[in-house]
Amino acid sequence: MKINSKYVCQECGYESVRWLGRCPGCRTWSSMVEELPLRVAGNMGSGDIQDPLPLSDVKTGEGSRLPTGLSEFDRVLGGGIVSGSLVLIGGDPGIGKSTLLLQTAWLAGTGCGRVLYVSGEESAQQTRMRAERLGACSENIYILPENDLDNIEVQTRRVTPGLLMVDSIQTIYNPGLPSAPGSVSQVRDCTARLMRLGKGLGIPVFIVGHVTKDGSLAGPRVLEHMVDTVLYFEGEKYNSYRLLRAIKNRFGSTNELGVFEMTDGGLREVSDAAGLFLPERKSGIPGSSVVAVMEGTRAMLVEAQALVCPTGFGTPRRLATGMDHNRLSMLLAVLEKRIGFHMSQEDVYLNIAGGIKVDEPAVDLGVALAVASSHRDIPLRCDSVFIGEIGLTGEIRSVRQIDMRLREASRLGFSRAIIPPGENRCGHIDNIEVIETGYLEDALEVALGG
Repeated sequence: MKINSKYVCQECGYESVRWLGRCPGCRTWSSMVEELPLRVAGNMGSGDIQDPLPLSDVKTGEGSRLPTGLSEFDRVLGGGIVSGSLVLIGGDPGIGKSTLLLQTAWLAGTGCGRVLYVSGEESAQQTRMRAERLGACSENIYILPENDLDNIEVQTRRVTPGLLMVDSIQTIYNPGLPSAPGSVSQVRDCTARLMRLGKGLGIPVFIVGHVTKDGSLAGPRVLEHMVDTVLYFEGEKYNSYRLLRAIKNRFGSTNELGVFEMTDGGLREVSDAAGLFLPERKSGIPGSSVVAVMEGTRAMLVEAQALVCPTGFGTPRRLATGMDHNRLSMLLAVLEKRIGFHMSQEDVYLNIAGGIKVDEPAVDLGVALAVASSHRDIPLRCDSVFIGEIGLTGEIRSVRQIDMRLREASRLGFSRAIIPPGENRCGHIDNIEVIETGYLEDALEVALGG
């Protein structure tokens, strides 16, 4: 009997009947691996057939969210852990994913009872050592050093935990599949079985996923579609602060941001993160401005640093850290066309201090003024904050939630704000002067002219 195998890309999951040197889906070289068909079919059904119900008769169970014990984690999840949900946490190696899960297991265990922590990468002794360092040893946490998915399912039904954690999905394998652990078919099948297990028993499931060298989650793209929530745990290697973002969330907003600080005793919540990235800012230096950004319902002030110097080559360099490179190029084109700066003869380097990434257009005004300040070698006033989007014609456009940004700037000691016209709807704010400007040229004159 002839067995028809297939070749599957280990980066994106593209399938082919023959081997290809380069994947047509993601254009990756040497990523096609031969996989044999499934030998033993898994139990795809739950055993019981449910009758359809009118949507109005379905109980939401909104009040049954389980708090994690970390308010920053609850903020990103949308208020807590939903029963039967499947949450995927990704991040760079060593960023603190296992620490976050172990602390959550310890804190949430008081409310949900038993927590089953499946460790596919470490032994039980290694996990105990980490728990002792974090002060997270508890009789409610059950450690299972196992990679076989069949054994994990058996032990889950035996222990009947209130929370299941799997670290990591790339180390778990289904013995019925001929491919190696971490392959596309293994990751896809193991995630599907964990999803059926969690939703069938009503157990929330957290799984850790590795990331590739370009920062995306390893495995097939369908993995992110299967889970209910996708979280990214990120931060700079030489910075103690960690940021938790929701990329997908079926039970809450994807705009929220959780801020933690990595200490010797584990992760510590940073509840007041508005001015977290400003303490090391130096005043009186050209090329520095403060911008107000919104991360969900939280207003934060960050520093935009720009360095402009004559280029030594025919093509000037454009380097942006923490901001989209294309957005910076657009702002430089506006400065050259509308203001008259010869940016085509200058190298421009931009950095959002503190390792945070900003992607909303409200930072345009602050970034453009930082570049102009460095270009003219004139410092901006250190007590000013800049808010506004810049259009291609040089106009300053309105942004959302300007009142929250202004109140946060006033609370942190800033006495002046330059904003788009007609946006000061919150009225008078104590201790801060609000200046409305309609065009970049006017804002530049106010900012540099004092």
